[in-house]
Amino acid sequence: MIRLHDFSIGYDERTLLREVNAAIPKGSLTALIGRNGTGKSTLLRAIAGLKRRYAGEILLDGRDISDMRADEMAKKLAFVTTERTRIANLKCEDVVAVGRAPYTNWIGRMQDADREIVARSLASVGMSDYALRTMDKMSDGECQRIMIARALAQQTPVILLDEPTSFLDLPNRYELCSLLARLAHDEGKCILFSTHELDIALSLADSIALIDPPQLHCLPTAEMARSGHIERLFSNDGVRFDPVNGIVKANT
Repeated sequence: MIRLHDFSIGYDERTLLREVNAAIPKGSLTALIGRNGTGKSTLLRAIAGLKRRYAGEILLDGRDISDMRADEMAKKLAFVTTERTRIANLKCEDVVAVGRAPYTNWIGRMQDADREIVARSLASVGMSDYALRTMDKMSDGECQRIMIARALAQQTPVILLDEPTSFLDLPNRYELCSLLARLAHDEGKCILFSTHELDIALSLADSIALIDPPQLHCLPTAEMARSGHIERLFSNDGVRFDPVNGIVKANT
């Protein structure tokens, strides 16, 4: 579980979040949404320990990340960034094997158990047949699955993903988020992903964390749909929300 306690963060003179208290549960898929520039990536980077300038506490399974060493964090949390990954001349199984770095011996040598975990991680995302391929010859969706497999190989209870559907077409967006939901439910992981796709968040996520500066609203998806927060926050984008039928663009 991720817990924020009296958490505040911002940059320059701007406050993004102030004195937030919120919890992201394990065993569920949570979508992080908000208007552009409200701090979705900033929040994810703070939780991942990559942005240390904040007030309050970030707790992972009850431990404050400020008290955790880098090697401890690597066993608690995996982070899949939004950048396109194209690694020439490196096989997919080797990319996924990077996730075993927190556990390999001092010279980074893979043991049989590590290789089995890499194979299982590839299988979990449906990419076993791609183990010996290189990512420079694969689609964006295939590459994103490999990066998720790397996060799975890291065997952390928490996985963060920053805009994992950014470069995908609509069918692949739904397929990828359905995969994330399955991994959260079947493996009991706490998975938090940022997205601009409101329809995907509302149809596939178990809960939604909505940044409404300086607040963060965290609710089960059905409750968020009834709360009015989404419609109010995105009204300037011409979004009309129907809790029964989902997101509808105005004037259509």
